[in-house]
Amino acid sequence: MITFLISLIALIVGYLVYGRFVEKVFGPDDRVTPAIAKADGVDFVILPNWKIFMIQFLNIAGTGPIFGAIMGAKYGPAAYLWIVLGCIFAGAVHDYMSGMLSLRHEGAGLPELVGHYLGNRTKQVMLVFSILLLMMVGAVFVYSPAVILNGMGGSKTLWIVVIFVYYIIATMLPIDKIIGKVYPLFAFSLLFMAAALLVCLLIKMPALPEIWDGLHNRGIEVAPETFTDPLFPCLFITIACGAISGFHATQSPLMARCIKHEKMGRPIFYGAMITEGIVALIWATVAMYFFYGEPAPGYTLIAGGDKAGFLTAAPAVVNMVCNDWLGLLGATLALLGVVAAPITSGDTALRSARLIIADFLHLEQRSIKRRLYICIPLFALTMAILLWQVENPDGFNIIWKYFGWSNQTLSVFTLWTITVYLVQQKKPFVISLIPALFMTTISCTFLLISKETLNMGATISYTIGGITLLAATILFFRWYRKNS
Repeated sequence: MITFLISLIALIVGYLVYGRFVEKVFGPDDRVTPAIAKADGVDFVILPNWKIFMIQFLNIAGTGPIFGAIMGAKYGPAAYLWIVLGCIFAGAVHDYMSGMLSLRHEGAGLPELVGHYLGNRTKQVMLVFSILLLMMVGAVFVYSPAVILNGMGGSKTLWIVVIFVYYIIATMLPIDKIIGKVYPLFAFSLLFMAAALLVCLLIKMPALPEIWDGLHNRGIEVAPETFTDPLFPCLFITIACGAISGFHATQSPLMARCIKHEKMGRPIFYGAMITEGIVALIWATVAMYFFYGEPAPGYTLIAGGDKAGFLTAAPAVVNMVCNDWLGLLGATLALLGVVAAPITSGDTALRSARLIIADFLHLEQRSIKRRLYICIPLFALTMAILLWQVENPDGFNIIWKYFGWSNQTLSVFTLWTITVYLVQQKKPFVISLIPALFMTTISCTFLLISKETLNMGATISYTIGGITLLAATILFFRWYRKNS
């Protein structure tokens, strides 16, 4: 628990100190924001700051800081280090800078920003890549809550249809009609559940593995025949939303179109990411207790630290912990957090896809008819992915793993975009360069080493990963000398 408490304090200090430094580097001012300059009553709508924060938090969170942190906790205390350092120096910088760049470019979506700074060819790649990722998010976040709701009553097919119909309605309607009214409530439930679990942890004060006990892959020790993923790079793909996630850069422009003052960027963009990191930290600690902890006097360990407990799926861990620690209220909050959160992330993902396509086609979205031009083919393709997922026994796991890799690869494009912007503005570009190089190496190595992708073995994968890091560094500084 000592590592957890230090990590919690570090995240808060990171927001207060490093977050302020990053804000100073960007330099927000009093210029007119897109919410005012391009107000259309649909997507460009001024919302209260507290509501924007809650929507931004829920949009970027989903079940990511819960499921990802639980699965990442199987690696051991190394998960703490990645959540803290990744969140402060990579994820929050990524979210803040992408949101503020959108503000400075009239609420532009991610492909437009990438194209502006990395070139039109990269923009074309990013456009296709972003749309595919967002459709995968929509498909994945229909299926997972439908499976959970199926266990509570009704058929899985029925729930898939209900959720998908909701997606259509939420994507089409103005942002303040559903998202602006309901999402803050869901975000509050997610935060309240995390706060309640934090109190439980502080009361129990269980003995947990600490970072000074070693940063090795503990999962291999417990279940060597099933837990075969190497800590590097798989931990950094598994824990995405709690540390850094490219998906966030597709969501930040949604809120950039609703902010009245640029100076609210740090609490909204940087602050929402730090908040998500805190949620991930709490769930990682709860999972660490579930998988590895020793019971404090007077308490029993839920899983007992055995192999059966270690192999428990993330949704089951959430339900068991909430019901055991929080009772009926916990079960209700678990329902809101585990079911509502992915649904809300799914519909905002498809909303982002609509806006990205609209920006590319220069198609205004004030009229319903023009929104339908985009939404009909968009939802048809998403439904095709969803049907393939349902019909294949392992479809969900396959799409989820590719979603995880695509998610982090998207962050690579965003971080390089931010780096080019900072170079052009003659600002300290190192704050995004180091995360860009690191995530480039992570994404490349995972693609090579994962059994679900190329499966080329550790030696070849790490060698090519190292060469990629070296090549990216050399190419950047050659470009920098040429353009500075």
